[in-house]
Amino acid sequence: MLMRSLCLRWLPNFITIGRLVLTPAAIDMIVAENWRAAFAIFVIAGASDALDGWLAKTFDLRTELGAVLDPVADKALIVSIYATLAIKGVLPAWLALLVISRDVMIVGAVFVTWLLRRPMDLRPLPVSKATTATQLLLAAITLAGEAFATPLAGVTTLVVGVVAALTVASAAVYLLRWVKLMGPDDVGG
Repeated sequence: MLMRSLCLRWLPNFITIGRLVLTPAAIDMIVAENWRAAFAIFVIAGASDALDGWLAKTFDLRTELGAVLDPVADKALIVSIYATLAIKGVLPAWLALLVISRDVMIVGAVFVTWLLRRPMDLRPLPVSKATTATQLLLAAITLAGEAFATPLAGVTTLVVGVVAALTVASAAVYLLRWVKLMGPDDVGG
């Protein structure tokens, strides 16, 4: 009974780990230009993200590990897919660099705050959630367009603009939060 309880408690984390494992498979399919398989893997990864979140919230199965693993899995999927799609010439390289730079900046800022024992609140901001959602939407549209040979240039162009704007806005908000957190201590005055 205890083992079953522990397995259920950790189910969202196992699903998140599965999403991490799916990331290299999706990248391999993109490199091989097996677009339908890449799209299918991406859809499964997206569904797993929704499922693990729903399970954690609905059944109060949240864990500290899950709070860290879930965004790591999201970042791994997004950064890997954007880099690979840019290398394949399917997405603009400047957009991939923007998306990757934002995530590297956030991870670097969190690392610095931990080193200096001034940890940041890691709960995602609304602008961050919107950024991640549109980044995933663009990846889905791009992969679907390639998988089903559907011309989506007009839609893709619009979503590229939204992704770029939200990515810059999100980076600016995180940078401002970090600067405020890292400001001078109110000690000794």
